[in-house]
Amino acid sequence: MDLDVYVTAHRAEWDRLDHLLRRGSHLTGAEADELVALYQRTATHLSLIQSSAPDPMLTARLTQLVARARATVTGTRRASWRDAVRFLTAGFPAAVYRSRHWWIPTAVLSTLLAAFIGWWIGTHPEVQASIAAPEELRQMTRPGGEYETYYSSHPAASFAAQVWTNNAQAAAMCLVLGAFLCVPVLWILFLNMLNLGVGLGLMSSAGRLDTFLGLVLPHGLLELTAVFVAAGTGLRLGWTLIDPGPLSRRTALAKQGRAALGMALGLALVLFVSGVIEGFVTPSGLPTWARISIGIAAELAFLAYVYVLGGRAARAGETGDVESPDRSAELPTAA
Repeated sequence: MDLDVYVTAHRAEWDRLDHLLRRGSHLTGAEADELVALYQRTATHLSLIQSSAPDPMLTARLTQLVARARATVTGTRRASWRDAVRFLTAGFPAAVYRSRHWWIPTAVLSTLLAAFIGWWIGTHPEVQASIAAPEELRQMTRPGGEYETYYSSHPAASFAAQVWTNNAQAAAMCLVLGAFLCVPVLWILFLNMLNLGVGLGLMSSAGRLDTFLGLVLPHGLLELTAVFVAAGTGLRLGWTLIDPGPLSRRTALAKQGRAALGMALGLALVLFVSGVIEGFVTPSGLPTWARISIGIAAELAFLAYVYVLGGRAARAGETGDVESPDRSAELPTAA
């Protein structure tokens, strides 16, 4: 393509489209029809230029022009309670359900890794000695030690807020860093499983594994599930860069990225629930069986939410993506 010749041939159409957009709501019926036709043509021109002779300045101008025309043609829509209800009852659970082939293996392999690390530390005193001095280990694992007082070291409300912030940040990092391939997500997962494995190993070596599980399981089941979902989604997003399937890499990444953004919002709500449990239930005076039962109930409720509502929505065609009017325009190939 001779870019200069192409620009000369179509500049008048772009200028005309810009002129019509500046007139806004004062267009006649014929001018409105002309604007739609020019929008389609300009979108096609942009697609051809991007694929054949990309020029940064021209591409930026046409991209802005197409975006303005699309906003004028399709209009804007305010978010409503209907959007929130649709997101919570269909969009988010369907996105989690569709990602299950990624986050379930992630959960299984990560749990096995944490168990292996715990076994390794618990059965090898020399590894324990490399973590901390014997007296420090006793301070951490004794009754009333650091592992137990951690959950009651701050007021419940502020502790729950702190936990929610930290976990939401970790989940968001998994989702965002997935766009930079899979290694950062795997590293975040490894650090989380390492921390869990160290606790398992040290407390089991002190003969207090039951106490440790009684402190971790009430909130940890739901919390770790949310982290696994975020990590699995991040890995799926990273894999999309490697293998976009039948779609173009840009289109596939945009589709998965929009769904991942919605999942970030939904997982923030899930982690809020786990933070409330960690702040108010874990350090409470309830019997261990009661605290663990609350954690199991929260986990089962989330899984039922995903598999019942999410499965039903996914089978109905829901993908977790935003509604079509809110997506970026897919450039037509012919005007």
